[in-house]
Amino acid sequence: MPLTGWQGCLINRGRWRCWGEGLRRELHYWLLQSVHGPAIRALGAVDSHSARIRRAVAMLRRDFMQPVSVDALADAAGMSVSVFHRHFRAMTTLSPLQFQKQLRLLHARRLMLAEGMSIAQAAGEVGYISVSQFTREYARLYGAPPGRDRRREKMSA
Repeated sequence: MPLTGWQGCLINRGRWRCWGEGLRRELHYWLLQSVHGPAIRALGAVDSHSARIRRAVAMLRRDFMQPVSVDALADAAGMSVSVFHRHFRAMTTLSPLQFQKQLRLLHARRLMLAEGMSIAQAAGEVGYISVSQFTREYARLYGAPPGRDRRREKMSA
């Protein structure tokens, strides 16, 4: 049974307009008044720690294939290394290098599953010299080695 009216708005983000301006404003108000309000407001502040960390995250996403130093990221964020590390971890739950590693592993997974690249090719493409190191880190993140993911993908296709 298809959802109509306001129920469809909950399922389809494109239907956000059907809620009407008043309801959207009220939702924003209640979010900002919640226990998460300060964190939400900080995300929008121009020179907040959150905005600075967002710049570093954008830099990592853009250049995740390149070697990165935490010093350079902290400098880009306008923070000392220790303050940068603390705020980065608070925002992402990861260290900057762990974040970069996850970006690389995600890209490698896409290369293997969507583009049919071999494990060794994908590992090399994202900067791993050792396929065994890549396999260990992949399995730690995704709960299965890359070979098993590739076999599952082939079986479901």
